[in-house]
Amino acid sequence: MATHLPDEDSRLSLWLRVRRYAVPPSVIHTATARRCVGDWAGACAAAGVDVDVHLPSVARTYGRDCAARLRADLRHLAPDLLRWHMPRTAPDGLLRPGLTVALARYAGTGPDGAGSLYLVVRTPPAWADAGQRIVLGLWDRSRPEAAPAARDHPHPRPARRFRLDLHRHLWDVRRAGELRHRSGADRPPGTTPPPAPPPGRSPSAAPAYRCAPDLWPEEARLLLRADGLEPGPVEVRLGSRHRLVIDPATGRPVAPPAGGRLLPVLPDAAAWVPPDLELLRAGLIGPDRLHPLVAGALVPGHVPSGPAADAEPDDGPRYVDCRGARHRIGLVDGVLAALDHGADELRREELLVALTGTPLPCLRAIDRAHRRPESLPGIRERLAHGDTAGALQAVESLLGPGAVLRDGLLRDELESAARQRITYGLFRAGLVGPGPGRGPAGGGVEQPTRRVRPSRGRQRSSVLFY
Repeated sequence: MATHLPDEDSRLSLWLRVRRYAVPPSVIHTATARRCVGDWAGACAAAGVDVDVHLPSVARTYGRDCAARLRADLRHLAPDLLRWHMPRTAPDGLLRPGLTVALARYAGTGPDGAGSLYLVVRTPPAWADAGQRIVLGLWDRSRPEAAPAARDHPHPRPARRFRLDLHRHLWDVRRAGELRHRSGADRPPGTTPPPAPPPGRSPSAAPAYRCAPDLWPEEARLLLRADGLEPGPVEVRLGSRHRLVIDPATGRPVAPPAGGRLLPVLPDAAAWVPPDLELLRAGLIGPDRLHPLVAGALVPGHVPSGPAADAEPDDGPRYVDCRGARHRIGLVDGVLAALDHGADELRREELLVALTGTPLPCLRAIDRAHRRPESLPGIRERLAHGDTAGALQAVESLLGPGAVLRDGLLRDELESAARQRITYGLFRAGLVGPGPGRGPAGGGVEQPTRRVRPSRGRQRSSVLFY
């Protein structure tokens, strides 16, 4: 019988929230429809991906063959699937900020005939994040500072730990079916014992690492071949303070090389069991709640039951105990109203409130719904993950499309999200942020402060691994 650790349960609960809010079904449906008709730019727009790729410029600089390969990759890019698999941070499951991830490398584009041009995706720094938007662009290893986007980004060079150019099945629809084999879903779990835990942790904590050592040898050999390296040891990062050096032939730990030589790093997508597979095996999620391409790979033969709804609208009346009776509040002409009180009574109550009196319980319930509704945590989650349409749909379902928001936490959250979109736009335009001749972050009025994300605890810098 498996032992469920408390931190493991909280981590899986976090991934359940991420899978619910990070890539809504409406985004998947719209992005897929546009991609299927060849509108890759429209698919990116639907998935919250800004595009900094100009194909004619690529053809002039790197040749038509490179531009054709890039165009083919863009036409088969599933931006919603890419967002689904991007690295995230705890405790709120948002995208890891200030990150550059390589998606593809194009051979023959460098001065020595090697591949120097990369298709990359970038996340903005935390202070400029708005709606979890990401940027699709190019990076030239031979001219690393040529592109303005690279100059403005805190980490323009592709990260060694997060390499989706070696895991195209996480974004390329042509290879999405490879996920089953490369995630270990086609073999029973626990076929290889986990490595020893780091110093200071008990052996019982080792399974909490969720690593996939039976996949390491094949993935390590793939890494060495892709980088043109001779067979040799590979480093596996199992945490900020725990690393292993493995032999690609066996996957077993070996002694680190003498002299502190820098070793190739196994990408996180190869080192860890994907969270979707863990959630499926734990019975916490069904295939219908996964991305369709993920569900098709992990659960062969699965037939989707139909498009899922982003939110369950609540159009029926709600009930309030008001002066010994059970009254209803609901939408009237697009505004939340007390249904069991006459117009004259409501006008008297409004006058009473103006004179600092205590209003009826029905009116107090309506006021609470405007200022701090019970669904506020879900609205916050949607805003944090960029699902503005879903958040507004939830607000309209609660208060009605004609409601005027009153002062309170709900209005503050919506206004904060709107202001942050302005900051993100200024960052994208290169008008705020570090650098000579630029205004301070935050719109040029105040010096930037670290954005407080709507999490359930203090923001930590830990990374939510696969």
